[in-house]
Amino acid sequence: MWRVLTRHLVNTVECGGATQLPLLTQQFQPPHSHQQINYLTQAKNNKMSSEKPKVVFVLGGPGAGKGTQCAKIVERFQFTHLSAGDLLREERAREGSQFGQLIEDYIRNGRIVPVEVTCSLLENAMKSSGQSRFLIDGFPRNQNNLDGWNRQMDGKADMQFVLFFDCAEDVCVERCLGRGQSGSGRSDDNMESLKKRIQTYNNDSLPIIKYFEQAGQVKTIDASPDAEKVFKDVERVFVANGFQ
Repeated sequence: MWRVLTRHLVNTVECGGATQLPLLTQQFQPPHSHQQINYLTQAKNNKMSSEKPKVVFVLGGPGAGKGTQCAKIVERFQFTHLSAGDLLREERAREGSQFGQLIEDYIRNGRIVPVEVTCSLLENAMKSSGQSRFLIDGFPRNQNNLDGWNRQMDGKADMQFVLFFDCAEDVCVERCLGRGQSGSGRSDDNMESLKKRIQTYNNDSLPIIKYFEQAGQVKTIDASPDAEKVFKDVERVFVANGFQ
């Protein structure tokens, strides 16, 4: 189960007294110039709220219930929900997108889409909303994501904490397959893609959760029970952190 993996994960490295995450073995090289992706970061006639936005990262394995719980948080605490995966899928489907096929290839193979694309989509969505409270669901998923966020959003947002939905792997698999059979329309809700997504999550995302955990920034929620019981725990976390 992933909660066991999280507790025993030790593949961080100590360097000069500071914990560092292992670097990715392969770094993505953007196939397009910076000028070609500028449209993603330009929000014409839209400005971020004058108040520095508060951000909660929402992490957990595929099928842990992140989307379901984010919808409840939005209703109860007036957050704006930004799903990195949904933004990528929308961009993939957008007519004329230069990155549609690139995103499709990464998603179908259970790999993490390059941070240059994901961060630009997130920043543009935050600016366009004009809001000041954000749930960023499914991000950062690896060290490259975290480094990209720090580069692009440094000084622009206040990260409050990481909401980690810890769920047994067999429960997550059952949920994803059931979602696919019910017509979710997601190209990755099948066993072949799911195996790759789980491997990617274990290899890349768990070290990020461990990193935040060591910094005292993780709020862990047992996501195996039904959605209503899970939300009671979620609600307590937000109230305890000053959200009403």
